[in-house]
Amino acid sequence: MVQIIASINGVPIRLTDERWQHIASRHIEMSTMREQVLQTISQPDVIQKGDAGELLAIRFYLQTPLTQKFLVVAYQESSTDGFVITAYLTRRPSNRREIIWKR
Repeated sequence: MVQIIASINGVPIRLTDERWQHIASRHIEMSTMREQVLQTISQPDVIQKGDAGELLAIRFYLQTPLTQKFLVVAYQESSTDGFVITAYLTRRPSNRREIIWKR
């Protein structure tokens, strides 16, 4: 199954079952957070620039399997298409990365 959600730029971003299995197997705490991953792409608090041209959508959640955390979703985006690379929870986003969009 492939789920598609529009980024803040209106670009369709794909989350495939293969990518979801990758995320859930490497970050077991994420296994129940598929909908939050999609929500973070479409309604982020902040977008940061990644190290290899990817975008990092970040959204704060009061409740996660690990208490309150920021969810970071790394994704690649072109002008017409995109895909999720990975996602993880963190205590706070990096303050060394360039912010390219903020709510």
